[in-house]
Amino acid sequence: MHHSRRDFLGGALSAVALSLTASRAFANALGLPLAIQLYSVREQMAQDLDMALAGVAAAGFVEVEAAALPKKSAREIRAALDKAGLRCVGAHHGYADLAPRVEELADYDAELGAKYLLCASPGHRPQAAAQPHGPQPFTLDDWRYNAEMFNTFSDQVAKHGLQFGYHNHIHEFDAIDGVTPYEELLRLTDPKKVTFELDCGWARVAGQDPVAIMQRHPHRFSMLHVKDFHLAEVEAGANHIPKVTELGRGDIDYRPVLAQARKNQQIRHAFVEQEAFDMPWQESLKVDAQYMRRLR
Repeated sequence: MHHSRRDFLGGALSAVALSLTASRAFANALGLPLAIQLYSVREQMAQDLDMALAGVAAAGFVEVEAAALPKKSAREIRAALDKAGLRCVGAHHGYADLAPRVEELADYDAELGAKYLLCASPGHRPQAAAQPHGPQPFTLDDWRYNAEMFNTFSDQVAKHGLQFGYHNHIHEFDAIDGVTPYEELLRLTDPKKVTFELDCGWARVAGQDPVAIMQRHPHRFSMLHVKDFHLAEVEAGANHIPKVTELGRGDIDYRPVLAQARKNQQIRHAFVEQEAFDMPWQESLKVDAQYMRRLR
């Protein structure tokens, strides 16, 4: 078969373009696809789903984790993701939403293409939740109940081809009678069934070192959340929560965190989460993506 010089050059240029695209998507410290938690663009998705997802893709992200999605069918969301060239690998649900309909949500998430279903907030043991004056502070018994339920949920979501996991905030690190709830969750959940997504930003806000956590539990984490804070600057009226900012503009240095994550070879995804913007949202996402690339 005869190939012209034009055919040869066209093929070579296509190969270069493909290489550049792959380099752009995978250029981060873990050698993983650039990924983002869609909670970052919750307001934009509520206004115009296609517009929001196009902005995520334009910033360079190729993988997403679902949360705060518009009330649409899984088929509609999946079509919008496909249109934007985005791949959904996981989804977040609060315990209160998850507990009564685990398999329904697992079926929905599986249709999105997700491989992980994550609980993003804990629940009280039923008798504790029924207190006359509303939910009470979490006790160790509540946290241990969560661990029991996570083991059960893992079996239910596995029927839909998903792995169950848990995502932390800050109260998991509030010691109760000398016991840290997060360590109890790790101790009491079945490592063959329940994975963990370490939110490194919230761990730092809670006074913890994500590197040390991963070193203590090298086989329990398959995902990370990456976000930055001005740790000494507290948001007004926000219960003393530090002010969130774009990656690289706050006080969290992710170089040692991602270096340790690279040693924890089970880690498959590292999601940027931009909970608030210090600049126009499209620019903010590009700053985050560029930060992740620079850490290579």
